[in-house]
Amino acid sequence: MIHYLAEKDVQHLLNMDILLETTERSLKDRALLNAIDIPRQRIYTPEGTQHVLQASSKAIGYTGFKYYYTRPKGKSFYVNLISIETGKLVAMVEAIWMSMVRTGAASGAATKYLANEDATILGQIGSGYQSIGQLEAVCAVRKIKEARVYSRTRDKLDAYCKNMSEKLGIAVTPAASAEAAVRGAHILNVITKSATPTIKGEWLTPGVHINAAGSNALSRAEIDDATVKRCDYITVDARGTAQKECGDLISSFEKGVIQWDTLTEIGDVYAGKAPKRTSPTQITLYESHGMGVQDLYAAAKALELAKVRGLGVELPVGL
Repeated sequence: MIHYLAEKDVQHLLNMDILLETTERSLKDRALLNAIDIPRQRIYTPEGTQHVLQASSKAIGYTGFKYYYTRPKGKSFYVNLISIETGKLVAMVEAIWMSMVRTGAASGAATKYLANEDATILGQIGSGYQSIGQLEAVCAVRKIKEARVYSRTRDKLDAYCKNMSEKLGIAVTPAASAEAAVRGAHILNVITKSATPTIKGEWLTPGVHINAAGSNALSRAEIDDATVKRCDYITVDARGTAQKECGDLISSFEKGVIQWDTLTEIGDVYAGKAPKRTSPTQITLYESHGMGVQDLYAAAKALELAKVRGLGVELPVGL
């Protein structure tokens, strides 16, 4: 039998606090060699793009993969959990909402370790679906009093700020420009699909922590070379994934400003193998690309809670 969890089930079972914990644990376990992650593989066709992320964890007893297919007018996301002990597929978990919140949780966990404790002002570039989790996650780990958000679509931005203000109970206001959102911010979220930089290094305030979560392909670049050069401490999900997907850093690498093998993996920070922020004036950067191990742990937690609460359905597969 396969336990199937639909989107509505997952939204009942998981929340930001849970996904902050599973995301941090997944990357910590990887740093401690208790979990394995394979960078995303893609198949591009004229009709759409297939994406597959693979992971395995002896710590939680599952191996598996997330599959998602995107096209201009539709998408589908599923995480498949396979028991390490039996080798059988034990669960399928719908993962559109889960992936959005998990992506936010990755930025939230990094913020918890890298941002200044007294950070209260958040700047954000992007107001699309993925940006919901980014804003919520940072507010879950820091006492944010003000969030300034900029995006190019003003009508959608106004609606986004109104909804997020009500959801989070803080002042979320539309910024007149990207520069207005960035200048003076203690924490900065960048979550777009832009192929050209949306922020400039000269706008950054000393001590700011940056979560750059939109550049998960070499064709995307949300931050400019000057931003990378001003960063005192750069962390990534995984060096291999960054080298394959991080459009934000490829230009700086080609110019010799950074080297892939010297970047700090965020899981090492969680595991105590690498330092947190060491100065209140450091500018820190977390490049988030998304990893299958994060999805594996999130889906495993959803399955665990579903069995307790009696949610989901059993499918007669593999009998």
